[in-house]
Amino acid sequence: MPDPPARVESPTMALPVVGAGEPAAPRRVRFGRTLTVRAVLVTCTVALVSVLVTAIVAVPLAIRGAERRDQDALAAQARLAAEVLRTRLDRGRGADEERLIQQLRDQGIDAYLIRRGRVDRPGLPARVVQRIGQGRHVSAHRLVDGRRAVVEGRALPGGNGVVLSRPVADGLWARVLLSLWLPLLAGLTAGVVAGLLLARRLARPIRVAATAAARLRAGDRAVRVPVEPPDEVADLAEALNGLAAALATSEGRQREFLLSVSHELRTPLTAIRGYAEALADGVLDAGDTADTGRTMLTEAQHLDRLIGDLLALARLEAADFPLEPVSVDLARLAVDAEPTWSGRCAAVGVPFRLETPGGPVPAYTDPGRIRQVLDGLLENALRVVPPGSPVVLAVRPVGADPAAGGVLEVRDGGPGFTDDDLAVAFERGALHERYRGVRKVGSGLGLALAAGLVRRLGGEIVAGHAPEGGAAFTVRLPGDPYLTRTSA
Repeated sequence: MPDPPARVESPTMALPVVGAGEPAAPRRVRFGRTLTVRAVLVTCTVALVSVLVTAIVAVPLAIRGAERRDQDALAAQARLAAEVLRTRLDRGRGADEERLIQQLRDQGIDAYLIRRGRVDRPGLPARVVQRIGQGRHVSAHRLVDGRRAVVEGRALPGGNGVVLSRPVADGLWARVLLSLWLPLLAGLTAGVVAGLLLARRLARPIRVAATAAARLRAGDRAVRVPVEPPDEVADLAEALNGLAAALATSEGRQREFLLSVSHELRTPLTAIRGYAEALADGVLDAGDTADTGRTMLTEAQHLDRLIGDLLALARLEAADFPLEPVSVDLARLAVDAEPTWSGRCAAVGVPFRLETPGGPVPAYTDPGRIRQVLDGLLENALRVVPPGSPVVLAVRPVGADPAAGGVLEVRDGGPGFTDDDLAVAFERGALHERYRGVRKVGSGLGLALAAGLVRRLGGEIVAGHAPEGGAAFTVRLPGDPYLTRTSA
């Protein structure tokens, strides 16, 4: 026996489905890469920066406010002391003065008495004494006994006056900064808590979506993700749900397509096998051998067409799919096809009509592939049209400009299609599945192959209702670029 022919696979059909039916391998989670950790770090950083910025702005204001309060308090005491000593400075230092000075010293305030422009003890800057002697008040920060101090002086008549000084407290900045540890800790704690809550809120829908995607990868097409706010999460959920529905629909159509194709392949194989067994068993008469051979040849040709269509569909999207577009006269193409199809139609009692504009209809396409599309559409029409109803092949230009392209149209007077049928007319096996057992149907590949070929050639194909009562398929092909350059 001769060896069986090698099985031919297209590149598209030979690609394995990686990971189909297998759960996704768990990915190693590294610290710092998770959304939760990053959200916590971001919120803590924001809280820390906010506290530091607040401290940078608020601490100087707080210190200046504290110094202003000390200055105002010392100024009030200086005014009070000046009023008390107004009439007593000219008499010499008495018991009342000593008592007042001691009370101020107990409060950490040094008092200086100025009589006729002279201070009673050293330590006070000469400029302050001079201003008081000139009858002007003093309110400033000066060095008193080598220490920075708040100075408030009140001038009295006759060059007299009272000056109070209080040393500026050391470490004021440090004390203010140390007092910030509590709000800083509170801010960081709030950042951690807010980060955890935010990360949990953000990560939960993402984890749900990841789990759903893993289940989709494993083959579960019934999985759905709840659609919840915010809008971005809702968009993600709707996209995954749409993907799951599209995958379920696509796989269902693929199963139906494979079932219908297997049925179509089995029919000629069954006939060939039956006749082959009859020949092998010698149950056929010698006079039936020729008829048997013709039947087996017809079935083998049918089988060859099915396999050819399958291979063409599989290779249609490949970059190396052979196409040879040239300048073509669609009217001549239709005239060449008329003898073949008028004869086939007449054999079954179907009138065939050719409609042409009476002149050339130029287009730029592959004549062999377009003839393949035309033959497929006419064969589909002839299969379903009843005797007496017409099959029409029409050709017309797209417009007045010959460079605009041309249109081929196949119409029939058969049962036609519903609007729902027109929506899926070019999907593989869709109409075959709907009308199998209802009317004569083909393999379910012809219209899908025709649509793919037309698209590869840069044209478009549309299914619609024919005025003859059946279906109409309109193929629009691009114009000849040479004519475009010539007219330009």
